[in-house]
Amino acid sequence: MFDLIPADRRAAVRSALVATFGASPVPVLQPVTGGASALIYRIEVAGRPYLLRLESLQRDEVRDPQRAYLCMRRAVDAGIAPAVHHADPVAGIAILDFLAARPLSDYPTGPDGLARDLGTLAARLQATQTFPSVAIDYPAMLASLFDRVQASGLFVAGLLDRHREGFERIREAYPWDDRSLVSSHNDLHPENILFDGERLWLIDWETAHANDPLLDVAVLTMFLAASPNLEEALLCAWLGRAPDEALRARLILMRQLARIFYACASALHAATAEPEARLNDLTALTPLGFRAAVAAGRLALGTPQAQRVGCKVSFRTFLEGLAKPAFEEALLTLRSSSGPGTSAGPGRTT
Repeated sequence: MFDLIPADRRAAVRSALVATFGASPVPVLQPVTGGASALIYRIEVAGRPYLLRLESLQRDEVRDPQRAYLCMRRAVDAGIAPAVHHADPVAGIAILDFLAARPLSDYPTGPDGLARDLGTLAARLQATQTFPSVAIDYPAMLASLFDRVQASGLFVAGLLDRHREGFERIREAYPWDDRSLVSSHNDLHPENILFDGERLWLIDWETAHANDPLLDVAVLTMFLAASPNLEEALLCAWLGRAPDEALRARLILMRQLARIFYACASALHAATAEPEARLNDLTALTPLGFRAAVAAGRLALGTPQAQRVGCKVSFRTFLEGLAKPAFEEALLTLRSSSGPGTSAGPGRTT
């Protein structure tokens, strides 16, 4: 059974299981698919299911289990994340409650209710004791990731020049303010939002750290509140009031920054797996087409193929966002504002 665990991690896993459960046997250990950088297993001890998570031993701009596990425990204390029974940041091993997930499409109050409840959940997360920060701010971290992508050899020279130019325009215009940072998950795509049939949970805190209040909200509007009506429902539930013009402008730019993050993260995974395969165009599925391919089993999340397609989808969507009139209007709105920003989040003005 333990043959399913990489040989170099087995001793640490056995130690974690003994520390958590003593001599109790572990009769069930099954891989759980979907993780891009972690190995995840469902285990059973004394007839009860748990989740065993092995973090990547790679460390970079955002991966630090010491910080991630602290953030996860704060989210557990706030009732936002499933209970943690063991978390060893040195070994990169965590043992959590296993919760059986139901599709978000089964949410009892439909897409509108899901959007509102996600907005409320984001506000609850941001009300927790602020997570630790990373060494550099989010735009600087994205610039570092972009540098690595352009140096990876995955793309032919010049293919990402327009993306880099657009990213730098956003970075120059966005009113970044370190004083307004809040607890942020930073990766709220649908696979990291679990519906157990009664309520929502947030899982996978690998990239959690203090960040701009709009980052998590922007990601939610990309994946689960993409229509104007759903976006409005999410924003009003998150803020407790209607958003103003400056916040809407910030959201447009932050959504573009989030697309750069997903594009770069997927590209770097793909480059690591297949460094010899270069991409010379960004012809790709739409975001809806990508999710349909995953749902139909044509793409498996976390695989090199899915990472390659996913990075192309994100880079293409980013470029399409640059071409929309609303993008230029958002730039003008923020450049003309006199301060670092307004209505930064629930109950906040900066």
